Amino acid sequence: MCALLNACCMSTNRTEAVFSATASTYDPARAKLIPCFAAFYGAAVSALPEHTEHVLDLGAGTGLLSAFVRQRFPDAYLHMMDSSAPMLEQARARFEGDQETVLELADYTTAIKPRGYDAVVSALSIHHLPDSAKREVFARAFTALTRGGVFVNAEQILQPSVDLEAQAKEDWLTEVRALGATEEQISDSLLRQTEDRCATVDDQLEWMRVAGFADARCIFQQGRLAVFVGTRSS
Repeated sequence: MCALLNACCMSTNRTEAVFSATASTYDPARAKLIPCFAAFYGAAVSALPEHTEHVLDLGAGTGLLSAFVRQRFPDAYLHMMDSSAPMLEQARARFEGDQETVLELADYTTAIKPRGYDAVVSALSIHHLPDSAKREVFARAFTALTRGGVFVNAEQILQPSVDLEAQAKEDWLTEVRALGATEEQISDSLLRQTEDRCATVDDQLEWMRVAGFADARCIFQQGRLAVFVGTRSS
């Protein structure tokens, strides 16, 4: 059975509450609420090094990204960290019996430690943080990696203008309804989006470089989503 660790001094915030409230319906709606679902997660997992053995998943939620990592790396050690207990309960059920998985209930903005991971990954989580906290997470992710390890952030992004941002949201609504998302699923997603603090591609690449990822790059971008990758080279 996968282990669930409880970190002390957990802080409760609105983002955690919103995601906890929608935890039970989160996974079934993913493919309908992310128009480029397969390409988005596929790009993230494809960026991991062939030698990947130890992975830290930040804001792991229900363990969806880690599940894709597990498909590619059946024997890898997966450390999933999230501040929502209901979300991690979904991950615990998903990885029941997986001996190489640890779930940690913790605020990853402060809980990341230097551990020599081959990969630090995250999907649709860091954009909920203020920009200053994003920069801190990028820096902490860098220190958590072994030399040659990669940071992969599959993320929702802010468009470079107000008009483009409004158009991107309208396009998203059109696409997800065409994919069959129900109004309840869309409503839950819009509730979670009230906690969005997205940043542009250019800003995030700059912050990654400042954190130490000299080769920071965006390897996938479609609509409101992008996948960022950076390598710890020293």
